[in-house]
Formats: sequence, C-alpha cells, structure tokens
Amino acid sequence: MMNQLASLHILLAEDNDDDVRITRRAVRKAGLIATLDVVRDGFEAWDYLNQTGVFVGAHRPDLVLLDINLPRRNGLQVLKMVKEEQRLSTIPTVMLTTSARQEDVNNAYLYRANGFISKPLRFTEFVDVLRTMSLYWSSIAKVPDMTLAPKAIPPE
Repeated sequence: MMNQLASLHILLAEDNDDDVRITRRAVRKAGLIATLDVVRDGFEAWDYLNQTGVFVGAHRPDLVLLDINLPRRNGLQVLKMVKEEQRLSTIPTVMLTTSARQEDVNNAYLYRANGFISKPLRFTEFVDVLRTMSLYWSSIAKVPDMTLAPKAIPPE
C-alpha cells in the first residue's frame, strides 16, 4: 500500500454551511492533499461539471461528492445526469449524505454511483472516512486518464 496520497481535486456539492465547514476541517485534519471546490445546489454542480456560467474554466474534478438533499436539483438527479453524459460519466461520483435510507442507497447505485457514504455523526469518524476514501480514489483505484480515453464506446 502506498504511504502518500496523491493530490485530489474534489467537487463537493453541499448546501449546508455547517457541513461544508466540517468537511473542510476534516480534509485538513485527515492530512489530505486536496483542493476542495464547493457548489451549493444541483444547478451549480451541473454548471461546474460542464464549465458553464460562472464556472467557465473550472477544473475537471478527480472526485465528486454529492449530497442527496440539494436545492433546485437534488443529488440523485445530478448523479443520473452525470452518468448519462459520456464525457462526465467516468468521474468517480460518491453520494456523501446524512441519509441512510435504503431507498436512497438503491437509487444511487441504480444511477451508477461509485459509492454511497452516510456521514458519520462523530467528527473523528468523518475524518477517517475522508482519509480512507481519498486514499482509495487517489492511490488504490485505477481511474481513466481523460487525455487517453476514447471519445466513444468502441463497437462490439
């Protein structure tokens, strides 16, 4: 196992200011080498990912963390749109939410989430979750290099 985390560019879609502050603090406490950009609703998340509106020139994230209960367009709707859009579908997208409802878990995987994490109530556990998740996506999992990825699914 690698002992150093690679740098990650994370997009956090979260409308709760307290949860944003806690996530930023947990990222620092976990010692992650990460850039954390925040959007506050589903429309902003979509604009960010498409580099439109105020997000022209935004960095393509290495990882998207989506809350389910976003205003204007909820996290499951954003997830479904991301996974249906070929040029975005390879971005690892994880639901990070207070929900533990089995229906939400099922829907997230139905829409091809790469993971579903219920936010732990204790801060120290949240730090551990973020550290483990970042280690997985930055150093363990193999993810597509978009500079080399095919532009279309090859015919069979």
